[in-house]
Amino acid sequence: MEKGILYGVGVGPGDPELLTLKAQRILREADVIAVPDKGAGEKTALTIIGPLAEGKPLLCCAAPMTRDPAQLEAAYEKNARQISGLLDEGKTVAFITLGDPSIYSTYLYTHRRVLAMGYDARLIPGVPSFCAAAAVLGTGLCEGSDRLMIVPASHKDVGDCLAVDANYIFMKAGREIGRLRDTLAEYGLLDHAAMVENCGMETERIFPQFSCAPADSGYFSVVVVKRDGN
Repeated sequence: MEKGILYGVGVGPGDPELLTLKAQRILREADVIAVPDKGAGEKTALTIIGPLAEGKPLLCCAAPMTRDPAQLEAAYEKNARQISGLLDEGKTVAFITLGDPSIYSTYLYTHRRVLAMGYDARLIPGVPSFCAAAAVLGTGLCEGSDRLMIVPASHKDVGDCLAVDANYIFMKAGREIGRLRDTLAEYGLLDHAAMVENCGMETERIFPQFSCAPADSGYFSVVVVKRDGN
């Protein structure tokens, strides 16, 4: 029996209308849709694709919100084994992931494992959250010779990045909102920053002035910093 193919499908930041035509086709043709499961009951990527998942078998894949390497390794290994079993049956699996699968996506860890096991796995790009956030804010991210730096604000202090002459995207700002605000103020960049929370979702909130964003903003908060302020 010919083995199936695994597709890592980027479904965009939240607005179903930002789902690409290719992503829609892959989801319609897939035998099984793999859904990242954080264990909290909320499956944002599944909500985005909506009717495209109707009538499809769903495979829940663990995506624990932890930095424990052993726990993460176990989850990714289990995901890869489950998916490989379906591929052995000749089934096509579409693993949905927020934004683009190549940008801070937990799917990539499963993708690499499935490839290493000898299966065919492919990436289907999606609209990144920071591009959608820039559109909502009505601003560009870089012009001319501008450089753009993308930083995961949730992982560690970002002060070392701010020494670089660039515009900045701070992703996963959530719990680090207060510290990020203080750091930007220290470097004279707070007035150049804006934020979008839950971009494209029903709970979207826009803060043209990052200084006004509440400290309890959610995990899906993207902060855009333009060094020249424009």
